[in-house]
Amino acid sequence: MIRFAICFWLLLSGAAFSDSMRLAVTTRFHNSGLSDVLLPAIKEDIDIEVQLLVVGTGQALRLGRAGDVDAILVHSKAAEEAFVLEGFAPYRREIMYNDFVLVGPVDDPVALPQAVSASDALARIADVKAPFVSRGDESGKHKKELALWDAAALDVGAFDRWYKAVGAGMGASLNTASATSAYILADRASWLNFGNKADLALRCSINMPICQ
Repeated sequence: MIRFAICFWLLLSGAAFSDSMRLAVTTRFHNSGLSDVLLPAIKEDIDIEVQLLVVGTGQALRLGRAGDVDAILVHSKAAEEAFVLEGFAPYRREIMYNDFVLVGPVDDPVALPQAVSASDALARIADVKAPFVSRGDESGKHKKELALWDAAALDVGAFDRWYKAVGAGMGASLNTASATSAYILADRASWLNFGNKADLALRCSINMPICQ
């Protein structure tokens, strides 16, 4: 399960006295379609124009540390708590959550729905070296994926060409998986909002530790 939290820097940046604010959000949040709904509502409710910067969690935190944005909305609890402890934001607040899914080819050569855990699902993919796309961008999602491989006692550094790290956001990574009929770890909202599914389908919903 992914928990999104927003860290506010408004008092330090002076945005509280402005009619606009700069908000760094993750590609996952943006791809979910929520920004298209929430930004107009914020404008109508409190008359603040929100300028979005859509980046990965790591980049959003770096923008916050540099003072280039007024607030960040990310999904890496440990990194967020460190951000607040370092004095870059007065507080963080969890505002929503999402969950992970494994997406793959419709014919599903590794039979992911039969997996009994997330580790079993990833082991099945690795055993047959089925094509797998990783975001590879140091985002919160990418870090979670690496943690899942690690929990399965599998070292991504030892994988060969079947494992492709693309260094891109969720939408671009899903497009790569679609073009190559590969498996990919995605968040449910981005997958549901993704328009280029081709022969991909949701194969396994990960609610740790059970894959069902």
